[in-house]
Order: sequence, then C-alpha cells, then structure tokens
Amino acid sequence: MNYHNITKDDMLNGDGLRVVLWVAGCGHKCINCHNPITWDPQGGLPFDEAAKQELFQELDKDYINGITFSGGDPLFPGNRETILSLAKEIRSRFPQKTIWLYTGYHWEDVRSLPIMDYIDILVDGPFVEAQKDTKLHWKGSANQRVIDVKKTKADGTLHLHLT
Repeated sequence: MNYHNITKDDMLNGDGLRVVLWVAGCGHKCINCHNPITWDPQGGLPFDEAAKQELFQELDKDYINGITFSGGDPLFPGNRETILSLAKEIRSRFPQKTIWLYTGYHWEDVRSLPIMDYIDILVDGPFVEAQKDTKLHWKGSANQRVIDVKKTKADGTLHLHLT
C-alpha cells in the first residue's frame, strides 16, 4: 500500500484532534473530488515501518483522540489488507483511541468486511457534486453518511453519528 500524507493534529476529519493517514488508490473517481492526486494506487510513498511508527508516535500523545483513514480510499482492494492489519494493531495498542474511516463504498457493500470489527465511525458513499454542501459536518455531500459502526453492528439498525 502507498500513502500520500500523514496529517497531525487534524480537526476536520473526525471528533477531536486526530492523526490522518491519506492512502493512495481509489476507483470511484468522483467528479470534483477534493483529493484526485490520491487516485493512483502507485502514487505517493510506500507505507513502510517508518510511516507506521510516525502514526504510532502521534497516537501515543494523550491529546490525540484517534486516527482517521482517508485518501484515496482505504477500502480500495489493494489497501484492505494493510488497513486491516494497521487497525488491528491500533486497537490493540491504543484501545481508548477511536478509528474513523472514509470510503466511497456504501455501508451495505462493506459491512461484512473484517475491518469493520475495528472501525468506530464510517463515513460512506461517493462524493456527489450535485449534493455538495460545505455546511455538512465531516462529509462533503448530503448522500454521505457518518455511521456509528459499533452501534449499527450491535443491533443491525443503521445508527448515524451525530455532531
């Protein structure tokens, strides 16, 4: 898996202060995507041990609420294995931190993926230019949903995360 950036002390991509891993690879190619440079799975840098340690160093800070996986698409087929492994390790080492994941896939299509056992909040759905709304919290278009994965998995009813 490749990545483009690790953003530190981010307040725009989830609750509280977060570290964000911007992965490479996305097949959705949404019109007017805010980050089209991340579409190419071969773009960016290889996600190596040094990058992983940089993430963990940030997550080790008391004031960091958690990590957000974005991109590109963390659920792009070429990214899934690495993201799953990373999420497992983060959950084990930092159980008090939250894990958010942005994807262009719909919940209904990814809910059975093993990664969902480690995700707290999923922002799903492609960005749709016709539904763009800059006043929305944590999402770019009205079709996207901010889903509380743990509650949704617990009872099978879709639970949206409210601000």
